[in-house]
Amino acid sequence: MCSKRKTCHGGPSQQEQGSPAIANEVFVIDEEVSHLTRLKSEPSERTRACLHAGKSHISTFKLLSSRESNRSGFGRFSSADCSYALRKHLPVRGPWCVDSMDCAAYISQFSSDGSLLIAGFRGGRIRFYNADKKWKIHKDINCKSLRWTVSDIALSPDQQYLAYSSLTPTVHIVNVQNALKQSHANITDIHEGLNFSAADDESSFGIFSIKFSKDGHELVVGNSNESICIYDLGANKVTERIHAHVADVNAVTFADESSDVLYSGSDDSLCKVWDRRCHKSAKPVGVLAGHLDGVTFIDSRGDGHYFISNCKDQTIKLWDIRKLSSATKDCTPKAYEWDYRWMTYPSEARFLKHSYDQSLATFRGHSVLRTLIRCYFSPMHSTGQRYIYTGSSDQCVYIYDVATGNVVETLKWHESIVRDCSWHPHLPTLVSSSWDGYLVRWEATEDDDDPTTLNKGKQKMCPEGYTFTL
Repeated sequence: MCSKRKTCHGGPSQQEQGSPAIANEVFVIDEEVSHLTRLKSEPSERTRACLHAGKSHISTFKLLSSRESNRSGFGRFSSADCSYALRKHLPVRGPWCVDSMDCAAYISQFSSDGSLLIAGFRGGRIRFYNADKKWKIHKDINCKSLRWTVSDIALSPDQQYLAYSSLTPTVHIVNVQNALKQSHANITDIHEGLNFSAADDESSFGIFSIKFSKDGHELVVGNSNESICIYDLGANKVTERIHAHVADVNAVTFADESSDVLYSGSDDSLCKVWDRRCHKSAKPVGVLAGHLDGVTFIDSRGDGHYFISNCKDQTIKLWDIRKLSSATKDCTPKAYEWDYRWMTYPSEARFLKHSYDQSLATFRGHSVLRTLIRCYFSPMHSTGQRYIYTGSSDQCVYIYDVATGNVVETLKWHESIVRDCSWHPHLPTLVSSSWDGYLVRWEATEDDDDPTTLNKGKQKMCPEGYTFTL
């Protein structure tokens, strides 16, 4: 799966551990991924030629006029033209309240079609909101057998079933399309438990990350037992158990719709790639080194080549799995000893660089402290995946330009950590979930008449009682 393409920067083909070095803080990105990003999010050459625009800025008015007069000869916008027009209207206005709880909001995710928003809260609550009907609650779930909080959620591809996890070896499955609005675990509704522990497990473990396969037949999890487990829902058992890392596996996801390739990220600082078609699936097909601390989240671009990872070294990195190392035995030592759950990141370590960094680009500005903060590519439909966005422990949502590395927008309103956020797959709407208990939405346009508008002074601090973080 390796490629011999020349890149702007990166490590050698064989990973060797070296001491971190001070980086010259100049943003660098691989030429190929920068070119592909621009192709998907900027006007096509044909459009530019018919408008005689060259490399200059093209207004939305000119684009619309060109389409109406059919100057391009297509009679319509190309997908890149659409993305270019739509990405100028970022969801940065507001916020407006979706929900306010007396406990921390850990997770907020849109369904694949954008019709539903799912949010998970500390204390065992999951709520579904109907995004097409003024965010009314579609289903209110009281979870079963949670430890501390809902650690992750996954909606099946047909949107029929929800899987949720906690800091236990059990994932629960609940039907979210039945007629019941209130779903109390095993009282008004069945929450089937799937046990991921092995017979020889000496102690309990927690699950940090869960994903459905694209056909909905399997669940994959990453856990504190340093392993990746795959559960066959038809056979009702764990069919694959991979000792993947030498520390907690905080993130796991599928590379694309085939569900053959997996990405994982761990507190050992490494990202690994797994190909289930290989007979020796217990070994990764390669390793990606470059982070200097624990990986908190991974999001795939969905093309089987690129993904991003968020990390406790206060960076997001962009990766190409065609630039893999074969070495797996070592992990990167921390540049400094510190505990992200209660300490600030050492200022001396902020611009250190791994000696054999294999990443294509590094994005800095946000903060990753106290919890497993998540990052994502922006939607293909409305932005051509031009942006990367992330929650942050400094109470903001950051939006980065993939091609330039610049922070293009910072959404500020919350008064506590923003652990998760989700961009609507088709509309210019973004929802952020914070430890202040608020679930809020950001839009591209103002609506002063909306009674759910939130102003300064309505914020509330992080709910009291935090003695444990995830």
